[in-house]
Amino acid sequence: MSSGTEGTTGARDALIALRAEVAKAVVGNDAAVTGLILALLCRGHVLLEGVPGVAKTLLVRALAASLSLETTRVQFTPDLMPGDVTGSIVYDAHSGEFSFREGPVFTNLLLADEINRTPPKTQSSLLEAMEERQVSLDGKSRPLPDPFIVIATQNPVEYEGTYPLPEAQLDRFLLKLTMPTPSREDEIGILWRHAQGFDPRNLAAAGLLAVAGAAELATAREAVAKVTIGPEVIGYVVDLCRATRQLPSVRIGVSPRGATALLAVTRAWAWLAGRDYATPDDVKALARPALRHRLDVRPEAELEGVTADGVLDRVLASVPVPR
Repeated sequence: MSSGTEGTTGARDALIALRAEVAKAVVGNDAAVTGLILALLCRGHVLLEGVPGVAKTLLVRALAASLSLETTRVQFTPDLMPGDVTGSIVYDAHSGEFSFREGPVFTNLLLADEINRTPPKTQSSLLEAMEERQVSLDGKSRPLPDPFIVIATQNPVEYEGTYPLPEAQLDRFLLKLTMPTPSREDEIGILWRHAQGFDPRNLAAAGLLAVAGAAELATAREAVAKVTIGPEVIGYVVDLCRATRQLPSVRIGVSPRGATALLAVTRAWAWLAGRDYATPDDVKALARPALRHRLDVRPEAELEGVTADGVLDRVLASVPVPR
């Protein structure tokens, strides 16, 4: 076995081990953990949706600790200013000069907590960071660390005092993951851990170890880029996305950017599964998290109970799967 193959296998094993490591702190959210790993492999951002108290923040902190990456949390509030996120030019009275003070966006994993609680102007301050991985201020561009991804959370049921994310920003998120209320068994497991002394503010005491890092991520990304994508898989991705644009219940369907996002996570999913080729079944497995936030369902259809996931279920059932 070549050293390159050994390195790729080692990187895959390390990233798979992340799930077990994060599970020391977070119970019953394997799907969300896998989604975050896929986002890291694709250099993509994640919208994490769930009611308060389902461990969204703890999940991100546990992932950062298991990856030996730096993480910063920003609580998005109505009075948050763009400079509070990206940084600002400040005057140093001692030197008599102006200098740039980095904002919390200069990190590896930026947790944008309740991103829909801040006005559009502050939300849009993240757009350049998410798309270009840099911050421009005072005529100078400042690159962000690598890796860099934004993990934004929002509450799906409380809309009072919120500002819905514009379509242009939603489209920049690679995945939209949902964190449901845990099952009875998982909730018993959570309470049992707390009864045994688990402290979510002290992950080191929970035994979390750094099982992977930036080097493994870089190796993994190179391997993902080599995963073979056949013409039938590309055709299937295009057919799925085009089908969402032709439904009367949908005002705006999936854009070509959404199609490229689905293709990217399909590749990463196939590699994580130990294959160097992608299949239509890989596409089906990732269609909902990759596309659900890119659909704009008509208000009258929403009143009738139509949801983005329901639309995607219909599309997946109607578009022929290549064999």
